Amino acid sequence: MTGNGQDDEIQHIADDMVEAGTQTPAIHDDAPPSADEPPYPSRAYAWYVVGVLVLAYTFSFIDRQILSLLVVPIRRDLEISDTEMSLLIGFAFALFYTICGLPIGRMVDVQHRVRIIAIGIAFWSIMTALCGVAKTYWQLFLFRMGVGVGEAALSPAAYSILADYFPPDKRGAALGVYGMGVYIGAGLALVIGGVVVSAVSGVEHTVLPIVGEVYAWQVVFFVVGLPGLLVALWALTLKEPTRRGHVRKSVDADGNEKVESVPVKDVVAYMSDNARTLFSHHVGYALCAMMAYGVSAWIPTFFIRTHGWTAGEAGIYYGLVVVVFGTAGVVTGGWMADKLTAIGYKDGKLRVLLYGAAAAIPFTVLYPFVESATLAMVLIAPSTFFATFCTGAGPSGVQEIMPNQMRGQASAFMIFVVTIIGLGLGPTAIALVTDFWFADDSMLNVSLAIVATTILVIAVAVIWWGLDAYKASRDYLDDWQKQHEAAPAQ
Repeated sequence: MTGNGQDDEIQHIADDMVEAGTQTPAIHDDAPPSADEPPYPSRAYAWYVVGVLVLAYTFSFIDRQILSLLVVPIRRDLEISDTEMSLLIGFAFALFYTICGLPIGRMVDVQHRVRIIAIGIAFWSIMTALCGVAKTYWQLFLFRMGVGVGEAALSPAAYSILADYFPPDKRGAALGVYGMGVYIGAGLALVIGGVVVSAVSGVEHTVLPIVGEVYAWQVVFFVVGLPGLLVALWALTLKEPTRRGHVRKSVDADGNEKVESVPVKDVVAYMSDNARTLFSHHVGYALCAMMAYGVSAWIPTFFIRTHGWTAGEAGIYYGLVVVVFGTAGVVTGGWMADKLTAIGYKDGKLRVLLYGAAAAIPFTVLYPFVESATLAMVLIAPSTFFATFCTGAGPSGVQEIMPNQMRGQASAFMIFVVTIIGLGLGPTAIALVTDFWFADDSMLNVSLAIVATTILVIAVAVIWWGLDAYKASRDYLDDWQKQHEAAPAQ
């Protein structure tokens, strides 16, 4: 373990280098947490940070999911199909969210994470508001890409920060609570959108100060986008935590330490050595997300087409289900992940994904076919609850099997896979079945049942296949850290 003696020796070397007139930095690797490492921040402040990040995540999902309630007026005013609408909901956002997420993830591993988060929040909030001035389909498509660019900064940085604010046995719960933002945001997007849509129902256009005339539904983008700028300022006040565990640093000629990036080839090599674990985890998580994103994009329209509800009714009632049961599911998933790990399941965090996907299947099969709208909503509640286990347990699993300075990049890669498959394909898969297999808008309920159930069955099989590999990856990380502790890089 790196101790004070080694640190003094490194400092002496640095002093000698100054005297010799050289500026070449000495490189060393910090060991896993030691007596020399500062204690974790107070539990109260750590949970305060979680609260601010939950608020940011909530706003991100409000801005991301608001389109799902606006399918009918956008299709009407822009004269587009279900498939084109699904590309706005999913692909337009997911494309740049994933492309930008990878370089941002690398920045997270060496740069000031709080600033990255604040800049991202401000950017996506502005892009959301700009959706309110789009005049054509392609303008709206472009601004949705911008929303994706901004939101790509949040989660990789948040996962990394929270892993440094909480000890390993508390991370599942912390990341699970952070994941609440997904369902609070998605639910509030529907509720807020439902209220606004109801308020402007029957109005084709409205006039706003400065902006001028816009479609009535575009007012929603201003309502949900602009307040995010205040959240960005609040996030900027958070303290950047000390990086913990195995952290590569340099000591310059003046004896000052600076975090150094781990070479990309080392990150790729580490992930390659754990390929089966990462494939099972990421694809299993992505398939659960594909089901969740897919159905959440089309359930409001399902109630409108199948049960004759208004957009306002669908948004408010489904939004409340998402807020209550989605939030409960993600917190339960994170809590279960910690508990299973604590009682000896080395694959506990991955196992929770398996349990959630399997438990959601029967409810997902049934709700599209019941005649009562009320019963359909009742069945959607447990489907939502179990399907959201993945959001609580999935991110903490990556933090558990990756070294500190690979977590941002590993999280970005996970988000890349989950977003491309989940958000990029989920809404579109259901739309394609409706448009091209059935060629009948009234068959949306059958499309929901076929696509969502098939996805969950495949997810169960993929996650089951990776359980043993996940346990092996836990041991791999322990061995890797011991090797780097014993032989620090020079």
